[in-house]
Amino acid sequence: MGQAPGALSVRPAGRTRPAAARRTGADPVKALIHRHQELCRRAVDPLEIAAGLEAHGITDRTANRFRHRDVFTLAEEMYARVPRDGTPSGSGRTPETESPTTPSVRRPGTRWIVLTLLPGALGVATVSGLRLTQGQPRLITAVVGVLAVTLAVRALLRRGRLPGAADDHSSLWVHWLIAYALLGDGLLDAALTGGPDGPPTGAADGPWPVTVAPVLALTLACAPAAWCARFFTVRARRRLGASRGLEEFAASVRPLLCGSFLLFLAALAALLALTGAALDQSAGYASALSLGALLLLARLLTGHGYAYAPSFALTTAATVEATALAGLFASRLPGCGVLATPVEALITTWGTQSVPTVACGTGALVLLLHANRRLTRASAHAHPEPHR
Repeated sequence: MGQAPGALSVRPAGRTRPAAARRTGADPVKALIHRHQELCRRAVDPLEIAAGLEAHGITDRTANRFRHRDVFTLAEEMYARVPRDGTPSGSGRTPETESPTTPSVRRPGTRWIVLTLLPGALGVATVSGLRLTQGQPRLITAVVGVLAVTLAVRALLRRGRLPGAADDHSSLWVHWLIAYALLGDGLLDAALTGGPDGPPTGAADGPWPVTVAPVLALTLACAPAAWCARFFTVRARRRLGASRGLEEFAASVRPLLCGSFLLFLAALAALLALTGAALDQSAGYASALSLGALLLLARLLTGHGYAYAPSFALTTAATVEATALAGLFASRLPGCGVLATPVEALITTWGTQSVPTVACGTGALVLLLHANRRLTRASAHAHPEPHR
C-alpha cells in the first residue's frame, strides 16, 4: 500500500521476461522445424518428414529429447505445424494422408509390363534366329539381337529410378559381366590349351565355345527381377505407413528383403533349368545365379538412391574376371608363367565357372549385407534425394 506507483510496474515486467524465455525454451520442436523447414514445406505426408529426419541422423532416441515417443510422432507434429499451399497451419493430416499406405507406388501399367517381358522375348527371338541361320546372316542376326536386347534392358532399368540415382559408369561393367557370361568360360578353356584358334562361331563345340543358355535365362529373368523389386518396394512402403518406430520398421523389412531376394533366385534357377534343357547346354547354375544375385541387388540399391556401393561391386567383379583372363594370356610371355598360377589352381580345383562365381558371388554377398543395412531404413523408401 505504501509502495511508489512505479514499483508496481517494475515487478510484473521483471516476471514477464523469464516467462517468455521459458515459453520459448519449452518448444524444442520449433527449432527443429526451422532447421528442416524446406523438408517440412515440400512433404506430402508425415512419413516423408520421418524418413527425411532419419536420413539426417535423428533416431527414436533423439526424438525422446523432443518429448516424442519416436520419429513418426515427431514428424506428425512437424507436418501439422508447418503451413503449405492450400493447407492452413495446424490442420494436421488430410483424409488422404490418414491411410497407412500413403507413400504408395502406382499400379503397373501395360507399358511397364511390356518392358519387363521385352528383353526375354528379344533374347528368345535372337537365339532362334541364330539357330536358323548360317554365315553372314547369322552374324547380322547376332549383332542386331544383342543391340535390341541391350536397348530393351536399358529402357526397363530407367523406369522407376530415383532422380540422380543413375550411374552410367556402371552400365559398362554390366555389359562386360554379361559378355563374360556368354564368352568368358569358353575363352578360359581355350586359353588353358593354347587357344583360341579362331573367333567364336556361336557353337558349343567351336574353337571358342559360347554358353548361350545362362545369358538367355538372365534376359528372361528381367521380368521376375522387376516384379520382385516392385514387390519389395510396395510392401516396404506399406510397412512404413504401419510402423510406429524406426526399429520396428527395420525389423519388418528385413524378412521382406530376404524373401524377395530368394524368390528371384528361385525363378532364375527355374529359368536356367528350362534354357539348359531347351538348348542342350550346361545351365551354369553357380556362375549364373551369382551374377543374377549381383545384378538384382545392384538394381535394388541403385533404384532406392544408393548407387556408389553397386558401382564399386560391379567394377570389382568385372576387374577380377578381366584380371583372370589377362593373367592367362600374359603368362605366355617369357618369364611370366607365374601370372597364371592362381587362375590355373582355381580352375583345376573348381572348374572354369569358379572365376565368375567367386567374382560375382563375393560382390553379391557384400551388396546383400549393404542392402540389409540401407534398404531397411525409412529414408530409403520415402526420401527423394539420392544417397551415396
